[in-house]
Amino acid sequence: MTNQHGQKVATIIYNPVKAERSELEELAARYDEGYSEIHWKETTEEDPGYSQAQKAVSEGADVVIACGGDGTVRLVAAALANTDSSLGIVPAGTGNLLARNLKLKPGFEEAMQVALQGEDRPIDICYAEVDRPDSANEKIPFVVMAGVGIDAQMIENTDDDLKAKIGFLAYGVAIAKSLKGGDRIKLLRRIDRGRWQSARAHSVIVGNCGDLVNNITLLPNAIPDDGKLDIVIMRPKGIFGWINIFGQMAYQMVQKLVYTLRGRGEEKDGEDNNSKSLRYLQGKQIDIKFSHTEDFEVDGDPAGRADGFSVTVDPAALSVRVPRGSVGE
Repeated sequence: MTNQHGQKVATIIYNPVKAERSELEELAARYDEGYSEIHWKETTEEDPGYSQAQKAVSEGADVVIACGGDGTVRLVAAALANTDSSLGIVPAGTGNLLARNLKLKPGFEEAMQVALQGEDRPIDICYAEVDRPDSANEKIPFVVMAGVGIDAQMIENTDDDLKAKIGFLAYGVAIAKSLKGGDRIKLLRRIDRGRWQSARAHSVIVGNCGDLVNNITLLPNAIPDDGKLDIVIMRPKGIFGWINIFGQMAYQMVQKLVYTLRGRGEEKDGEDNNSKSLRYLQGKQIDIKFSHTEDFEVDGDPAGRADGFSVTVDPAALSVRVPRGSVGE
């Protein structure tokens, strides 16, 4: 951590496919006041960020900056949970979900300035205990959202070549392919170890943050530092069910914009938006069991097949660099 002369240490973990080290070095040099050292670590396909971040913590980094897509940010964040090292984000992916939800600006220069000279905001980190078809369990950390249905299918249906050409718009094409089967998933669910309840759904998404790409609000009551999980169960009946869902989501986006312009918090209770097509829930733990194996996703990345999952939240476990003066707004 900070040395005896009051100088800080930073580590920058970058995906070389997403960003050039020379460009990042030039930007870091503009905002390195107060730092005695900046270390550099490159991700690889075999080692996409977690072990590099662990090493940075052991080396005493005050801030560990993740420069890459959602996968890089998620793994670095997981390694920094409950440590004295803060997470800086230089978003370099297509979705950039955590950066979007924290209202971080997308440009490399502004992001680097915030990562090195911003202030810390504590946020929650979530853990999904996934039941695999081979009877094994896997614990997967995430910071934005996880689930099955439209988000997992969207990822599966997204054409990587198209994504490279048109960016997040490629997700719109994938969403259109993912709308079939209004309530095809049979499941059991319980909140905070309460009573098991049966349900049918197209999608079940558990979130720490509420926005998807292009600021589409999926979980209107999600706040990344409230110590709670927000859950949405989608169960549309045909095309009119989807029209209802997209109409509600559009309304929530407008409502959120109005609150922002008025300088008010996101005070709308998500349960007020419940309908036949959408069911919002909130708790500190959710357990789900499926009748059939489903595709699972975390923070915009595929995470294999699941027979069920349990999600818990670790409140204020991660410190993230945000612009100075923005904490508490």
